[in-house]
Formats: sequence, structure tokens, C-alpha cells
Amino acid sequence: MKLSFLPREERFFFLLHQSTLNIQKTARRLQDLIVDYQDVPAKVAEIKTLEEFGDQVIHDLLHGLHRTFVTPLDREDISVLAERLDDVVDGMEEAARMMLEYKIEKPTQRCVELAEIIVQSGDELEKALSLIHFRGAKLKEILPHAVELNRLENEADQVKSKAVGELFSNGFSAIDIIKWRDIYQVLEDTTDRCEDAANVLEAIVLKNA
Repeated sequence: MKLSFLPREERFFFLLHQSTLNIQKTARRLQDLIVDYQDVPAKVAEIKTLEEFGDQVIHDLLHGLHRTFVTPLDREDISVLAERLDDVVDGMEEAARMMLEYKIEKPTQRCVELAEIIVQSGDELEKALSLIHFRGAKLKEILPHAVELNRLENEADQVKSKAVGELFSNGFSAIDIIKWRDIYQVLEDTTDRCEDAANVLEAIVLKNA
């Protein structure tokens, strides 16, 4: 679908949904990198390409926002939501790049678990954003997805806490402890950004439903 054929109001919704579709795709590429840890440079490069595509989507959205006098939702809400979605992809790209730059030999099981939570979070964001163009009771269907995103962030917190504890009890070297602590933090931060997006979505529902 070409943006030039879309009504101006629908372009914002289309681009927001495109951003979440890109999050879904990036999350699955990150999961593939971690679960099937081969051809690492090529997989990291593919994730970087997806991150750049996501940047372009958000750039187009914000550019349109600045050029439009009347917007379908509160201008600030659209801008903040777009930025939070961009942060999610940035976090995934950073985690993938760190695994390459830190010369990680093999991902841990906790890393696999965090990647799965990120995939689930991406799916919830996509479902929520597919509903954002509705009004009234239909818009409220976003709320269960926001609740699930909050739950997933809490689950990621618990996994990261266990993961860091295991670094000090499973014979990791001091260097590996530093490497994995950094990676776990970025992966968990990515779920935080998903929760941030969920909080913006809740505010949008309260204002517009």
C-alpha cells in the first residue's frame, strides 16, 4: 500500500502499525540469532538493516506529524508512542551487536528466555497497534494487550535477576560476567521500552475511548 493513496489520518495509523510489524520481525531475527547461533555477523547485519528501516518509518511519521495541523490523536501521544516503538528496535539491535562485538561464543539459556519474552512483547504490540484506529469500545480492546505487556516486563525482570545471580555461581570468568551482565541489561531494557509503549497506549485509550 502506497502512502500517497491513504487519507492523511490513516497514514499515522499505518506507519505506527508498520513500526510494530518491524518490531515483530526484528524480535524473531534476534531470537533466531540467539537460538541458532551461527552466521552471527550476517544475522547481526540483517538486524541492523531492520533497525534502519524502523528509523525511516518513525522519521516519516514524525515528519508527517510536523506538517499536519489536525491529527487523529493527541500530537504528543503520537510522537511519544513513535519514539518508544523506535526504542524497542534500538534495544534489540544493540543486544545483537553486543553479542558480536563481545565475541560471545554461545548464548546462555537465560538469554534464550529473554529473547522469547521480547518476541511475545512484539506480538502484543502488533495486536495493540492494529486496533489504534478504532474509537469507543473497540479502542478499549487495546487494554488487555497493555496489561500483558506489563506482565511480560515483570517476567523479564525476574529472568534477568536470576540470570545475573547465576553469573556469580556457575563458574563464569570476570570478563564473561561483565559481558553477560551488559547483554542481560539491554535485553531487559528492551522489555521496559515495550512497557513504556504500553503505558502510552493506555493513556491514548483513556483519552479517546
